[in-house]
Amino acid sequence: MASARDIRRRIKSIKSTQQITKAMKMVAAAKLRRAQEAVVSARPFALKIKDVLSRVAAASGGASHPLLEVREVKTTAYVVIAADRGLCGGFNANVLRRAGGEVTDKNNSAIVALGRKSRDYFNRRGFDVTASYVQLGESIEFSQAKEIARFVMDKYVAGEFDEVYLIFSEFVNVLTQRPVKVKLLPVETPTEEKKGPSVEYIFEPSAESVLASLLPTYVETTLFRAMLEAKAGEQGARMTAMDSATKNAKELIEKLTLSLNRARQAAITTEISEIVSGAAALE
Repeated sequence: MASARDIRRRIKSIKSTQQITKAMKMVAAAKLRRAQEAVVSARPFALKIKDVLSRVAAASGGASHPLLEVREVKTTAYVVIAADRGLCGGFNANVLRRAGGEVTDKNNSAIVALGRKSRDYFNRRGFDVTASYVQLGESIEFSQAKEIARFVMDKYVAGEFDEVYLIFSEFVNVLTQRPVKVKLLPVETPTEEKKGPSVEYIFEPSAESVLASLLPTYVETTLFRAMLEAKAGEQGARMTAMDSATKNAKELIEKLTLSLNRARQAAITTEISEIVSGAAALE
C-alpha cells in the first residue's frame, strides 16, 4: 500500500488538474455559445444558395463557367477541416478517420488541410499536402474562408484539381458532431428527379455574368459554413471532454481519500500495537 504522504501528493496533483479541466470546460462553454450562434446564422443561407445556384445553372441555357466545368477526374482535392489542438475527445479522430477512409489514393489526391491536426495527420502518412492553414483562431472570419476558397478555385480553374470535396464535422448538438463529405466543385445541377417545378429566369445582363458573380460567393459561403460547423463541434466536444475529465477526477479523489483514511488507520493501529507491546515488555 502507498504511504499516506504519497497519497496526499496524488490527491493534491489531481485537484490541481481538476481545477484546470473545470476552467477549460467553462471557457469551452462560452466559446461554444458564440460558435453555435454563428452556425445558426450562416447555415440557412449556405444551404439555400447551393439549391438556387444549381437551379439557375440548369436554367441558364447551357451557360458556361469554369466552376461548372465537368472533366475527367485525374486529381481529387480534399479540404479536410480539423482542430489545431487536442483535448476535445474524439472530435479530431472521428473526422480524420472519415477523411482517411475517403482519401485512399496518394498519387491522385491533393490535400488542403485546415487545422494543425489535419496537416500533421496527412504529413505522417505521406500524402501531398498542397496547402495548410493553421492557427485560424477561435473566431472564424469570412475573410479567412474567402482566402482559402480563392486558392481552391484558382487551382480548379487552372486544371490542377478536377474535383474538390469538403470533409468536416457537422455540428448536430453539444454531444454529437457528424463527420460529413460535401462536394464543393464542380457545382452540380439538379437531376431530372430533383428539379421540381420548372422556373424561368430572366438574366441581366447575361447568364454568364450572373454565374460569374454568384458561383464564387457560393464556394466561399459553403466553405465558411463548414469552418463554422467544425469550430462549433470542436468547442462542444471539448466542453464534453473536460466535463467528463472533471467528474473522473472527482471520483478518483474520493477513492484516494478512502485509501488515505485506510492508510492512516493502519498507521494508527500499528502505533497502538507497538505501544501496547512496549508496555507489556516493561511489566
